Amino acid sequence: MLDPQARQFLQLMADNGVQPVHTLTAPAARAAYLQRRALSQPEGEAVAHTHDHVVVHSGASMTVREYRPFGSTADAALPALLFFHGGGWTVGDVDTHDAVCRSLCNASGSAVFSVDYRLGPEAPFPAAYDDALAAFEWLTAQATTLHIDPARIAVGGDSAGGNIAAALCLGLRGQSAQPAFQLLIYPAVNMRPDTDSYHRNGQGYMLTQDSMRWYTANYLSQDSHADDWRASPLLAASHADLPAALVMTAGFDPLRDEGLQYADALSQAGVRTQYVCFERQIHGFITMGRVIDEAHTALALCGHALKRHWAGV
Repeated sequence: MLDPQARQFLQLMADNGVQPVHTLTAPAARAAYLQRRALSQPEGEAVAHTHDHVVVHSGASMTVREYRPFGSTADAALPALLFFHGGGWTVGDVDTHDAVCRSLCNASGSAVFSVDYRLGPEAPFPAAYDDALAAFEWLTAQATTLHIDPARIAVGGDSAGGNIAAALCLGLRGQSAQPAFQLLIYPAVNMRPDTDSYHRNGQGYMLTQDSMRWYTANYLSQDSHADDWRASPLLAASHADLPAALVMTAGFDPLRDEGLQYADALSQAGVRTQYVCFERQIHGFITMGRVIDEAHTALALCGHALKRHWAGV
């Protein structure tokens, strides 16, 4: 059964004439995504400190927004979460996920660094992955200045952001500096989806097959890119020796099954992995805390998982 609050949200979108994303241009879709925050997102929690850093790499620059949890001191060496927002590699930014990052920051007791990576179609694959790699390298290099513990850096994100975080863990595997944990919230991990949930949930639950095809076309400039593990982490030759993970999915999400497949692939490879499915929820629900109570439950669970990992439990 679909959560009644999720059903009410879908009706709210219809009542407000929210257009399907695949009918819009990328700039129009970005503006619409940012604007509709007011319908579903709660006010952001108070945190101790925020600051926007500018990270430059290979001629490109991006904003990385820092959050420090409420009650923390400026010089405490905190664990950190490097976060990548969702939005199909095409929409979204640090503002659309500001409330989520504030909640994760306080719930986990970690500093959060939210990455405003480049988007398609203007900056197609692998630009988002390259930005993620640069952001991780910047964070580890600046750990002392930023007052974070370089041995306790997690990566995470929702949807497309979960895809980027998963790929980043694969790309950094075996390096001297690599993530300590991966937080994957309804991640897109296979650019050639053909699962039961893709077909069963591909219409009527916000994220549709049409919108997924639109996002993919904006991100991948060549069809062959779909087979690259940086775009489809599930297709990597091995998932061994990766950081411990929490994989979260939603029952009425087209991405539900591939998220479960990824959790299973990690577990089968010997990676310590937790898997949780919010069976009555839709894709994107963690950003909808104004109207969906389980958004708060999910974020609290993510924070608790990070706390337990930092504590070595």
